[in-house]
Amino acid sequence: MPAFVPYLLHTLFPPTVLRPTEIGADVLIVATGVIIVTVLTRQKKWGWLWREWLTTVDHKRIAVMYLIAAIAMLFRGGVDALMMRTNLALPSVHFISAEEYNEVFTTHGTIMIFFMAMPLIFALFNAVIPLMIGARDVAFPRLNAVSFWLFAFGALLFNISFVVGGSPNAGWTAYPPLTELAFNPGPGENYYFLALFISGIGTTITGINFLVTILRMRAPGMTLMRMPLFAWTTLCTSALILFAFPPLTVALGTSLLDRLFHASFYTLGHGGMPMMYVNLFWLFGHPEVYIVVLPAFGIFSEVVPTFSRKPLFGYTAMVVSVVAIMVLSYGTWVHHFFTMGAGPSVNVFFGLSTMLIAIPTGVKIFNWIFTMWGGRIRLTVPMLYQLAFIPTFVVGGATGVLLATVPVDYQLHNTYFLVAHFHNTLIGGTVFGLLSGLYYWWPKMFGYKLDERQGKWAFWLFFLGFWVTFGPQYLLGLEGMTRRLWTYPLGLGWHALNLISTIGAYGMGAGFVVLVYNVVWSMQHGERDLTGDPWDGRTLEWSLPSPAPEYNFARIPVVTERDAWWAMKARGETTAVRVRPDEISALELPRNSAMPFFLGLGFFVLGFGLTFRWWWIAGLGLAGILGAMLWAGFDYEDRKHVHAEEIRRIEAALGRLEA
Repeated sequence: MPAFVPYLLHTLFPPTVLRPTEIGADVLIVATGVIIVTVLTRQKKWGWLWREWLTTVDHKRIAVMYLIAAIAMLFRGGVDALMMRTNLALPSVHFISAEEYNEVFTTHGTIMIFFMAMPLIFALFNAVIPLMIGARDVAFPRLNAVSFWLFAFGALLFNISFVVGGSPNAGWTAYPPLTELAFNPGPGENYYFLALFISGIGTTITGINFLVTILRMRAPGMTLMRMPLFAWTTLCTSALILFAFPPLTVALGTSLLDRLFHASFYTLGHGGMPMMYVNLFWLFGHPEVYIVVLPAFGIFSEVVPTFSRKPLFGYTAMVVSVVAIMVLSYGTWVHHFFTMGAGPSVNVFFGLSTMLIAIPTGVKIFNWIFTMWGGRIRLTVPMLYQLAFIPTFVVGGATGVLLATVPVDYQLHNTYFLVAHFHNTLIGGTVFGLLSGLYYWWPKMFGYKLDERQGKWAFWLFFLGFWVTFGPQYLLGLEGMTRRLWTYPLGLGWHALNLISTIGAYGMGAGFVVLVYNVVWSMQHGERDLTGDPWDGRTLEWSLPSPAPEYNFARIPVVTERDAWWAMKARGETTAVRVRPDEISALELPRNSAMPFFLGLGFFVLGFGLTFRWWWIAGLGLAGILGAMLWAGFDYEDRKHVHAEEIRRIEAALGRLEA
């Protein structure tokens, strides 16, 4: 046996990845891979997969790939959560070891924030925004594909740490000195910093892309104050991304320099400043809370008017409140570390700024209630998630204001009260909102509706499971249970509330299973959307067939007022979506490209090489990145022509061509 083989095996498969959970994951990954390869080979679908999906630049197909990734990451992050709750269900349970608990705790938070919530948000951005504003595509289609593949390969790099080399274990915030090489020499933290660095580049590109798309590609007549609220929240989210992710990128990059090249940015013994990392992280981290919550606000602002059959109450106030949240979110980051000794003046300022941001948030709650008031409400699944959101987010917001009171935060900051508050806002806000949007726009994405009965089962399991999980955690925090505990002794009296919390977590898991079953069942048996407007919607995406053709609009619509599609229907102008043959002209659309896939692959190889300090592999990855960029620079055939006759044929098949 060559001498390097034992070293290689020990490096890639140390004892930390040979535990029962990791071996079980290995078996599941291999079995799933074999099934996928077998099906694709037998069905002769490899060419189809490459041509239609892996090289696509169509925003609608990129949305589907983001969605698949988000559901997979929700499963992974959910399993992590169940492992933690199982270990805490009763005193002195050792379902997983303390070392494994730290790893699971770290990967759960990282995956749910960066690799589940963000791609699900981007799935809805890609699926809806160009259709909603009357555009044929996003501003930069190829960059849109680059964004996806950087995210996808970043997520893959992070997730292989579970079975190759070892997972990160310093918490999802990765504070120094827990990440210093002297105290954490394994590859886990390298995986963390590199995966987030790579996916963060993709996220920043997405922010730029949708910012430009909304500002420059709206249909004629769609002024900013005629835009749907979801377009406004997407615009503000994109601006937040543009200014919030650079501090994170700096924090990740300098931490990598500390670990890979023995720099001392955050090494206290060598003159570094760990608190600078904390400031940089939360300069990103608090705007990130609104990066994932603002899209949910936008979704509810579309769902409520549709299912109340009323215009949105106080549109201008809603727009102002969204912009106010965007601005104020940059002035609250220090409330994440009141207990670290910033001083009374600083703490008072950031306590007051945190309370202030609750005002524009409250405006939206009242506007949704007033929109529903007197309306003809239909209790569909999207509307149920909205109704569940209001009391849930009010509790989360109220406890947030409580924690903004600095003396209270000193007592509760490191307890399960904070864990409950954080999940109250992130699940009660982001996840409820994204699930509402998923059910709402699913017919537009796929051409069929998800089953309502199964959707309501999933909703009640998830909603009740949520409160059974996190309601007791508020009480545990008040009783002094600190967060990040691996286990606890019997005499503290925490066991009953922890057991209830664990039962609730499994209830949420059951809701996820029903959701996935609903997706699979509805593919075969779901009600087909033959009209393009199954909900009697208000905005332009519902004027298109489901799913929309590649070019979206054969004729770009002209907007004269807010809720353009609803206004057309009210005037009896639904035939406006039909086009005459002489109105159709040839189009140019972006051509599929393999460059984004290979660029993402190059970043993955670079990241893997740097994780283990194998410089020759990192060099191969860097060469691949440069090669892909040169390829893109000299690829002048990036557009394709769609002839007018082809568009007429498609429109005729859709029943939208006038005789």
